[in-house]
Amino acid sequence: MDDPDNEQIQAEARAFRDRFRTLMLATCTPDGKPEASLAPFLLDDQERPCVYLSELAAHTANLLANPRASLLFAGDEAEAHNPFARQRLTLHCRALELQGEKAEKILNEMEKAFGETVALLRALPDFHLFAFEVEEGSYIKGFGQAWALEGNRLDVSGLRRG
Repeated sequence: MDDPDNEQIQAEARAFRDRFRTLMLATCTPDGKPEASLAPFLLDDQERPCVYLSELAAHTANLLANPRASLLFAGDEAEAHNPFARQRLTLHCRALELQGEKAEKILNEMEKAFGETVALLRALPDFHLFAFEVEEGSYIKGFGQAWALEGNRLDVSGLRRG
């Protein structure tokens, strides 16, 4: 079988990401304590994952103090033939807080996608909308099938090295 080309891998990585409605989010507290959680997300017109987070969530303060974050999309464990080779996409990002017209547009789209809950959250004063600018990442299909990625469109930059 021929090796897949970069465009095919990019398309597969993007299709894999697009299957999800939630992402796993990792941030760090100012004193370096790691925090991980889940959040619903929506892609904006630049293909940046966007999340709407409360100040009650540790991630909000973490992102406001240190905008570095890691996002994880993991394939269904039940579908993995081997847990060591589970399909996954990891993205290292810089978070940007969105406000004004850009935020309103995305929040309107979130309301369409996720329903009345977003409308209720928008009325609360402690929520922040973040967009994640993808710097680099990796897409892993299985053993010996790992690629390095760059940017929001998940451009393939080569095989992933350890």
